[in-house]
Amino acid sequence: MDQHGTVTIYNHSTITDTTKTCPFSIKANLAQILRGGAIFEVNDPQQAKIAEQAGACSVVVSEKQNGGVWRMPEPSLVKEIKRVVSIPVIACVRVGHFVEAQIMESIGVDYIDESEILSIADEDHFINKQNFRTPFVCGTRNLGDALRRIREGAAIVRIQGELSNWGDIAKTVKNVRSVMGDIRVLNNIDKDEVFAFAKKIAAPYEMVVQTKQMGRLPVVQFAAGGIVTPADAALMMQLGCDGVFLKSEVFECRDPYKRACGIVQAVRHYNDSHMLAEISCRLEDDAGMNVNKDMIEQFGHSEA
Repeated sequence: MDQHGTVTIYNHSTITDTTKTCPFSIKANLAQILRGGAIFEVNDPQQAKIAEQAGACSVVVSEKQNGGVWRMPEPSLVKEIKRVVSIPVIACVRVGHFVEAQIMESIGVDYIDESEILSIADEDHFINKQNFRTPFVCGTRNLGDALRRIREGAAIVRIQGELSNWGDIAKTVKNVRSVMGDIRVLNNIDKDEVFAFAKKIAAPYEMVVQTKQMGRLPVVQFAAGGIVTPADAALMMQLGCDGVFLKSEVFECRDPYKRACGIVQAVRHYNDSHMLAEISCRLEDDAGMNVNKDMIEQFGHSEA
């Protein structure tokens, strides 16, 4: 992977000064700081303070969607959240919108999330993340996607599940198992078969080789989508993830601080079933934590 960044030119003018870029190894090391933690999506400074007090390793700033196009959060909101918390702050930008990324980098965010959850700005191109000093987070649903995003410069991979039905963890489990399963297959094939494997998953050959050598993804891998309980968070960790992302809906329960604390503790003690049971007993049964009726009916029909 290029350690010195690249120059991208649009309309005969450079958009990034390569003297201000950062070696990928440094960005990957900065991402390691978040390993073993829980990252909470927040919509305002109050939620950010609750997340920090609960032990979150970072917060990701986004604004509530009220219909229409969903863009990056207002820079003033990001600045205010940076002012009130001491943990790293992540800001979301639209896929392919390198100017939104430039703005977020200029106000000093710690990480940038090129989020497919927001409206898509460029349907054909992702941001050239090697042109930025700030480490990037990127979503993925399979190993091929993950390695392509890493080749572009992503320092953190977010294995993404369900985007809309809060509390539905099924797709997240499926995608995490898919990534981990493909890595196990890669680890067990002969070196002569790596070319064919890279072609099959449409991933850069050198990234596939590096993954085989390491026995895992070359960067930190988090899980996101449908994670709302301590048990959900511990499941993702036991499946091999380095941490979890939580949606802002976690703050809509009766005691958001207690629930956030429980999830943070579950990530830290994911292999201790007695601790997980104790954590779960301390949480109230919030009505909003359940899957909606349509999902239950759909599951029932698929079983019939």
